[in-house]
Amino acid sequence: MKIELVQLAGRDGDTAYNLSRTLNAIATCAGDTDLLVFPETYLSGFVGGAQLAQVAEPLHGATLQTVLQAVRQRGVAAVVGLAEVHQGRFYNTSVLVTPEGIALQYRKTHLWPSERSDFSPGDRFTTVLWRGVRVGLLICYDIELPETSRALAQLGAEVVIVTNGNMDPYGPVHRTAIMARAQENQLFAVMVNRVGAGDDGLVFAGGSMAVDPFGRVLFEAGRDEVRHVVELDLGQLKAARRDYDYLKDRRLMLSGEQTEHPDGRRELLIGASQ
Repeated sequence: MKIELVQLAGRDGDTAYNLSRTLNAIATCAGDTDLLVFPETYLSGFVGGAQLAQVAEPLHGATLQTVLQAVRQRGVAAVVGLAEVHQGRFYNTSVLVTPEGIALQYRKTHLWPSERSDFSPGDRFTTVLWRGVRVGLLICYDIELPETSRALAQLGAEVVIVTNGNMDPYGPVHRTAIMARAQENQLFAVMVNRVGAGDDGLVFAGGSMAVDPFGRVLFEAGRDEVRHVVELDLGQLKAARRDYDYLKDRRLMLSGEQTEHPDGRRELLIGASQ
């Protein structure tokens, strides 16, 4: 599987600009690319307060429909995020968009402190089988909580995709976390961060990474814009679990209702008390 990490700067609240950069990346990707991954809420940028209601869109809105048309034309898939509005609530959401439609949606379950006054947390972890590989999504701060990636592993994830919006001075935290999450679950982890300045004086840390099931770094970006393709050797999944398998050896299962849907999606619901 060939995945392009698209580490870009963006403009908070400027959906038209961010969408144009997204579409350009899709249109100019290599012909054998399977999947492009963009930073956290890349389409909308980071917005809050009164601006959030003006910028947030439903998943069936015009922006994602335009992305869907682009991936269909190019024959690839993309993981991209936005500020989502649904039934009067706002969510920090990432989606896996394939030529067939939105294959997977994930609402950030662990909100950063500054997000909690504007966004509602998601209530489930989800994986889907795509091109023979089971994929799960996480968003930024999620990866600092080991239970999040373990939930996806419990749902059979082989590749965890992280849309990231990590800022200074926390770059080293996510560098350590993404390697640990891959190694302790014996799966691939791909994390794509934003670069450059954001609103309110934020400076995004870059450092996008791809990590194999042994916790070894396959690629690590710097602090500038970059587009880089990594090819995942899926045989490494079996190799990492040959002598010991953490998922099988554990003695504590994560709680929550687990469901398998006819379309291949698997979900683990977070209980109301959690």
